[in-house]
Order: sequence, then C-alpha cells, then structure tokens
Amino acid sequence: MCEFSVQKDHLHLIVEADGTQAFRGGVRGLVVRLAKAINRALRRHGPVWGDRYHVRLLRTPREVRNALVYVLNNWKKHLHGVGGFDPRSSAAWFTGWEGRPPIPLEASPAPAARTWLGRIGWRLRGLIDPRESPRMTPS
Repeated sequence: MCEFSVQKDHLHLIVEADGTQAFRGGVRGLVVRLAKAINRALRRHGPVWGDRYHVRLLRTPREVRNALVYVLNNWKKHLHGVGGFDPRSSAAWFTGWEGRPPIPLEASPAPAARTWLGRIGWRLRGLIDPRESPRMTPS
C-alpha cells in the first residue's frame, strides 16, 4: 500500500504487488489486520467489511496520476472549497505535490512506491496541484 485515504464508510488505496497471487495475499492480510485493529479500537467483534474490494489495474502513467489525484484529493469532491491536505490520507507524506510539499511530523505509515509507474512514470504527466479535484471516477 503506497497511498491511502480513509472515507466515511470505505477506504481508497493504491497498492503495488509483484503479481496476482501476491496482490490477493497482501490485500487479504491487510483486510484481516485492519478488521482486527478496528474491532479492538471499537471494543467489539465480528465482521467489519460489508463488501469486497474493487480492483482497478493501473497500466499507464496517466492512469496512476489520475488515481493518485482521486485517492489523495477525494475529499475535495465531497467538501467543496476545502484547502490544504486531507488529514485522513497519506497526503502529508506524498512527495509529488506541485509547489511546496507538506512537512510531515513523523515517518509515513505507508512505504514508498517501488515500481517505475509508482515512483517515476506518473510524474511524466506532471506533479499534482494540491487544489486539483478528482473526476467522478478515476481514469
């Protein structure tokens, strides 16, 4: 998981994997770990997730850039006129903002991207303006 945002009733994640099996195993492990942590924090037990995850394979620099805007600036789609960075996302640690980046107070909770598309490729389409709003669906 390279980037994330926490929504009211779901999560948006950008995840890298070496293949289908690695992706499935990684997501399965993440889902279990998150469910246990959520149940522990809420002092409850039982199912946390009401639905499966939805996957979209990102193959081009444009698709990755659009997905980054969608995940990191999704709150702008719902809260018109907000400024700054979503405090419930990895935006504070993201290094691809146009202009002056935010200065995080602690280490990122998500590892840096490892693939060419996640590290370099998407940047060929331009850094992300913090004021940029996502489209209704990432494309």
